[in-house]
Amino acid sequence: MAVELSTRDSRGTQTTPTFSTMRFPAGEAHVKVTDDRTDTRDLIEIATLRGASGDDLMMLGMWADAVRQRGSKSVALVPYLPGARQDRGIPFGAKVYADVLNGFGIDQVIAFDPHSPVIVGLVEHLTVVTSERVVRDAVVGAPGTEQRYQGIIAPDKGAVARATAVAEACDLPVYKAEKHRNPDTGKLDGFSCEPLPDTGRFLVVDDICDGGGTFMGLAGSTGLRKDRLGLWVSHGVFSGRATALAEHFGEIVTTDSYPAQSEVPGLVTVPLTPFLTEQIR
Repeated sequence: MAVELSTRDSRGTQTTPTFSTMRFPAGEAHVKVTDDRTDTRDLIEIATLRGASGDDLMMLGMWADAVRQRGSKSVALVPYLPGARQDRGIPFGAKVYADVLNGFGIDQVIAFDPHSPVIVGLVEHLTVVTSERVVRDAVVGAPGTEQRYQGIIAPDKGAVARATAVAEACDLPVYKAEKHRNPDTGKLDGFSCEPLPDTGRFLVVDDICDGGGTFMGLAGSTGLRKDRLGLWVSHGVFSGRATALAEHFGEIVTTDSYPAQSEVPGLVTVPLTPFLTEQIR
């Protein structure tokens, strides 16, 4: 993936981009001025970074320096905050990534549904867009309309707050599932889910999917056919066996925050830019 650059004027209207990206033959990131305006103080320069590529992070830094030198405002859309799952231990990855972003001196960083509150406290000038309105508007439907799902499922304890927020936004009940681990080995030992109604469709809500094993195990524990189950993940990595998710869920929805590593059959991808850019201040 590459860093995408755009420019807005003081009224928020899209205009000719000021910068474009390139790489030197040796691989170094570089940003070129492609529209050399004389007055740049009221311009808003926007860079979008998807995924966690170190090369793209370096390009983001080059762009931030160029924007600062020209006196414009810099806004970085970083929907998938790199390092959000590395929020403890050695190395302290969340802080390492946050230090990199902070070092760029970006005026505003906008992220989507970060995995951990730890990184939220580490990244400076951060605006967080949560997932509940996106799920309501793009997947479930608003209360009072013909909603496509009749309940929300939290796949484990860590997802309860996120799933509950979605359920409240959609005015739907939330059902809790759990992972069970062998107390002697710590290994995953199975899944369980609260009893579900005999009719209706249910949406599993979480923030990240890697290989999808948790979600496949959960689907089996519900006893529901795939046409009664949907899956929403804010960030779809979809590594390893994730393509098999389509055997368990009738609908799988994610965003364009991360370039999926595998092609999941029937995957629906929601563009985040409209939800992120409305938070530019």
